Amino acid sequence: MLPRKNRLTRSSDFQRVRSQGRSWSDRLLVLLCAPNSLEVTRFGFSVSRRIGGAVVRNRIRRLMREAVRLQHDLIAPGWDVVFIARRGISGADYWAVEESVTRLLRLARLYRSPERTSPGTEGDV
Repeated sequence: MLPRKNRLTRSSDFQRVRSQGRSWSDRLLVLLCAPNSLEVTRFGFSVSRRIGGAVVRNRIRRLMREAVRLQHDLIAPGWDVVFIARRGISGADYWAVEESVTRLLRLARLYRSPERTSPGTEGDV
């Protein structure tokens, strides 16, 4: 599970991301993100009742959380990110959800830029 400091919990935070943030989407998910003034990136997950019953919604939420948890160290700090599930996700497996999360984070350019190595160390063996 994501640490508490990395979770969006208040409705007002979700509303702010929806109204002020940018969005990207694919067939499974919508990603919304907005900058925050914190030193951490916080994540929120939303699954509508239209997608299925409570068991299905909770399963989808768990899949999204796990895909983000495994990558959250690679994501740049200072963002509030909301993932919204779309109807096509109800039959998807973990690997499809992880691929969708990765694709959307890359499109939004939320990954940390790779640390540059010091000059002269690239070809040394």
